[in-house]
Amino acid sequence: MSGYFKRLIKLLAVAAILAIPLVVYWQRQAILDWWRLRGYNPPPAISSLTTDTQMTDQAKHIFYVNRPQLIDKVEDFRAQCTISEKTIVLGCYQPIQQGVYVYSVKDERLSGIAQVTAAHEMLHAAYDRLSVKDKAYINAQIEDYYKNQLNDERIKKNINLYKQTEPDELINEMHSIFATEIASLPQPLETYYQRYFKDRQAVVGFSTRYEGEFSGRRDKLDALNAQLNDLKPILNSRIAELNALGAQIDEESRRLDSLKSNGQTAEYNAGVPAFNAMVERYRPLFSQYKRVENQFNSIVNEFNNLKGELDVLFEAIDTRTEAVQPR
Repeated sequence: MSGYFKRLIKLLAVAAILAIPLVVYWQRQAILDWWRLRGYNPPPAISSLTTDTQMTDQAKHIFYVNRPQLIDKVEDFRAQCTISEKTIVLGCYQPIQQGVYVYSVKDERLSGIAQVTAAHEMLHAAYDRLSVKDKAYINAQIEDYYKNQLNDERIKKNINLYKQTEPDELINEMHSIFATEIASLPQPLETYYQRYFKDRQAVVGFSTRYEGEFSGRRDKLDALNAQLNDLKPILNSRIAELNALGAQIDEESRRLDSLKSNGQTAEYNAGVPAFNAMVERYRPLFSQYKRVENQFNSIVNEFNNLKGELDVLFEAIDTRTEAVQPR
């Protein structure tokens, strides 16, 4: 072999050695993913979350890289996720692809929360992986939608809460919220989220159903409260009428008793018809009062029962205290 070819081979070998760090750098995420996923088989409950939410292969990959866990006990969940006493936290993503944790809510009326939470946290991990260019583009789309088109008051309130608790992660949070909780988004956002969901409406459907368990009861409570507010002045008016007439009857009864005991029979007999007329007026007034009172008490009972149901639902998702025991 000539000296020229020997030098060429040496140069190529050196170039190949020098190129290895570059390849490793450019493929570092793929290498890290491979390392995290080696030997990993998602448990059936975790796999079901990806199926239920119609995650794409790309989304499943991101989700599984984070070794997601469904956690039953509040104390175990709190050990993995930072809980603010101001907010209810049902899942968390540990940055740098270090884990996704989802609280397992037991109340069957709230089925779907785990699916929405899993999708929400997966999107945090996905957001972490966006290139600088992609992140700038999607941030602009999210901010434009938030400022100019978002009209869901519940979501606006939630975003305002995030402004207080996680102001530096606001766009990141909206990136997850919009995808999982809003049915119709501008086309650029719909196209973008197709990276992660084959059918985004699947996860939105879960969100709509379980949120309806809360909003439906809140709306009914508002309606019942309005009925109580309408009945209160009527009830108070009936009570005032009864008290006034009752006071007159008591006074007249004492007067008649005095006349009778003093032998003033003529005066006593003259006063009896008027007394009886007052008593006759009292009876229908009392019946009217009882009807209003019964209606009022029935609504109060319904209100209290519904409020109790709502309290139980909130208790089922409240991870802020260690004593949570969903009923």
